[in-house]
Amino acid sequence: MAGTLKITLKRGLAGRNKQVVATCKSLGLTKLNKTVERPDNPAVRGMIARVAHMVEVQEG
Repeated sequence: MAGTLKITLKRGLAGRNKQVVATCKSLGLTKLNKTVERPDNPAVRGMIARVAHMVEVQEG
């Protein structure tokens, strides 16, 4: 699991559960269609799994 992940927020945060909003913000996703790069490690993968219905992930 070496490398980076490009994570893009594809659905808005309005009206979402507080835990989902907090997870997105901890990933650095604050606005719609914002893309961030994060290291590919188990902690980040776990956060992505929590909000998989809202994000798009690209490896590399």
